Amino acid sequence: MFAAIFGSVEQGIIYAIMALGVYLTFRVLDFPDLTVDGSFVTGAATAAMMIVLGYHPFIATLVAIFAGFIAGCITGLLHTKGKINPLLSGILMMIALYSINLRIMGFTVENSIGRPNIPLLNSETLFSQFFTWWGSLGIDEVMNNFLTGIGVEHLPSTWGTVIVVAILVLLIKLVFDWFMKTEVGLAIRATGDNKKMIRSFSANTDNLVIIGLGISNALVALSGALIAQYAKFADIGMGIGMIVIGLASVIIGEAIFGTKSIVRTTLAVISGAIIYRIILALALRIDLLDTGDMKLITAFIVSIALVLPNYFDKRREKSRKAKRHAQRVSNETIVREQEGENLA
Repeated sequence: MFAAIFGSVEQGIIYAIMALGVYLTFRVLDFPDLTVDGSFVTGAATAAMMIVLGYHPFIATLVAIFAGFIAGCITGLLHTKGKINPLLSGILMMIALYSINLRIMGFTVENSIGRPNIPLLNSETLFSQFFTWWGSLGIDEVMNNFLTGIGVEHLPSTWGTVIVVAILVLLIKLVFDWFMKTEVGLAIRATGDNKKMIRSFSANTDNLVIIGLGISNALVALSGALIAQYAKFADIGMGIGMIVIGLASVIIGEAIFGTKSIVRTTLAVISGAIIYRIILALALRIDLLDTGDMKLITAFIVSIALVLPNYFDKRREKSRKAKRHAQRVSNETIVREQEGENLA
């Protein structure tokens, strides 16, 4: 149980980067961007391809981020300059990226047009390079000895992954929070709220939408690149349903932690991604369910996350109305009693 939850936390933190990108488009820009299913694989494919070809994993990850940024910008151009519906723009780019991702992975094989997957089992990644340094510290042994002493079984092989990805996600969150408070960030937020209003201040909303979509898909591609290096493979089908996972993370986080400020909301999105992976891991431990049921479980979790907030909001509204009614009746009773005393 502990190992399953721990692995879910590791993956949840990495997927939280993707969830931040989904939050930027769906919540901030109010743009239903389905490019995510394709750009996630673009990040994974680009990073894996460059690592196999001998490039440093850090350089490969940076190029993957840039590839995701370009994909998002093209979606923005289709919508703003091509005047294509936002939903359709994302669908068109997602379809195009399927073929593009096959070609990207095909660069690792001579005389090959496309390739559906790239294994990284014998390749150096960001994680393997970090583990070389981490292993020399002896922290894993200390942590595992402590947990063994208190009766915890099935311990993780290393604590380095969760620590390094947690630090990375924290840095991304801090930069994201800062960016959203800059002039450009505030303009992007205003564009999502009211395009006509921000245009009245001579802001170019087309450029703001393109930048926002580019940043969003850059984050998604970064998440894909890290997942590929974490799982030691990149596959053409690893992005299927990624937009639903991102939405589930956003909805769950917002429902539990609220959205009173950008700082709180980004923390909620990150927490939602981790909670989602934990719920998924616990659900798969039920004997009746199998790994093939992951999409069904995801749909169920998202449905519950959408329905419960509305249910609780209605309950709170009924409670407020009941309190106001009781207060009004109490006040009327007091007034009548005072009038009766005056007449007496």
